[in-house]
Amino acid sequence: MRVVFWNIRHGGGGRVAAIVRQIRAWAADAVALCEFRGTPPSAELARALAGLGLGYQCTTADAARPARNGLLLASRWPLRRLRVRGAPAEPTRWLLACIQAPAPLVMAVMHVPNRVSGRKYPYLDAVLETARRRWPGPAVLLGDTNSGCIGIDEQVPAFNRIEDGWMRGLHEAGWIDAFRHLRGESRAYTWYSPNGGNGFRIDQAFVNRHLRDRLLRFRYDWGRRDPTRPGRGVSDHAAMVLDLHP
Repeated sequence: MRVVFWNIRHGGGGRVAAIVRQIRAWAADAVALCEFRGTPPSAELARALAGLGLGYQCTTADAARPARNGLLLASRWPLRRLRVRGAPAEPTRWLLACIQAPAPLVMAVMHVPNRVSGRKYPYLDAVLETARRRWPGPAVLLGDTNSGCIGIDEQVPAFNRIEDGWMRGLHEAGWIDAFRHLRGESRAYTWYSPNGGNGFRIDQAFVNRHLRDRLLRFRYDWGRRDPTRPGRGVSDHAAMVLDLHP
């Protein structure tokens, strides 16, 4: 089973065709998209994913505010939305669902707000509270966290002790950083500052103990260059590609 997470940036815009080509190349069984919107390009993208066999979909995009960033989960198997007490109170930035595959998988997809919003730390606290719940089966918590560990996940100082502590708190709660589990202290960056050009690993996937032994491979993938945007990628974020044993 292949799971992909990707922050597609601003709903996809004129890059939808390139995004679809890349997702087709990854041959994903389930795709979670961040910054999916209630706009025509995002709707076009959802239809194209259905054409790739990812026809079971749920989204947090707000039709009343189409330019607002949301999430989309698309799967080859039926989806069942889940709700748990204490989860982040951000209706467009949190999506919890069970993929009813032959080996079911619970996915918690997140898009953590930036510090400037004033909503980041309550969101992180809610995620950690949710992670500490009892999870009886395989589950993955993944997304754009706008967080990382001090030193190892940043080219220049950016993360603080709260964000670093949150990452470590997830580990203590039994959720293992998939990249670190397989790659140790290797460095990888998933987003680069447009001002300083410095890299940060702010997209992560955390697997619980029931899923850990099923994790075969994990990689960050920037995808192919968009021929309509010379010198630029399809998105400003790298995607996460997880291969799980059936």
